[in-house]
Amino acid sequence: MSAPVVPQGATLLSTFKRSFVDVPVDAEKNNAISTTEFLEAAESLTTMFDALGSIAFSPVKSDMLGNVKVKSVIVSWLPPPTPRPLQALVLNELKSKSHKATEGLVWLVRSLAKASEELADSFRGAYGVTLKPHHGILVKPVFSAAMSACPYRKDFYPKLGADQEAVAVELRSYLAALEKIVAILKGFQDTKEAKW
Repeated sequence: MSAPVVPQGATLLSTFKRSFVDVPVDAEKNNAISTTEFLEAAESLTTMFDALGSIAFSPVKSDMLGNVKVKSVIVSWLPPPTPRPLQALVLNELKSKSHKATEGLVWLVRSLAKASEELADSFRGAYGVTLKPHHGILVKPVFSAAMSACPYRKDFYPKLGADQEAVAVELRSYLAALEKIVAILKGFQDTKEAKW
């Protein structure tokens, strides 16, 4: 895992293929989330693990990328130009009595869940609430090792860009968009029709 290079005058977030800020959410259609953009943003987010600067995050990054399984389902269901909201794809998969991609989305939403305390404390807290209850005895130590490898905020934030004011502005916007999307998906996943 090599640290990403942030071009002069840019931030790490500005180098992402897609930001959660740019994921269309159609409020008029029950907060329908655009699938392709959501998956690109989730995939781009994994670059953050490279910026943390430790090989201990490789399994965490791989786990998260593995949960972007919804991609394979999308490719098999739709010709490329046909847009379909993420929620509709989940419901369509569940009608077919399958839930592989839906389960991947559940795990992905759990992993997208927290800023202001030290990174290790923040990650441990978020992990304890979102993923740890669902991980087995073999996986928990891997994630625990990654939490212990977290750098301090003072060491990590400069890796996100030289202009710390620009980094702070971009992070606030990014996190607000991510929190909104996660809240929508959690609400959707709690509905009866999204259960398998």
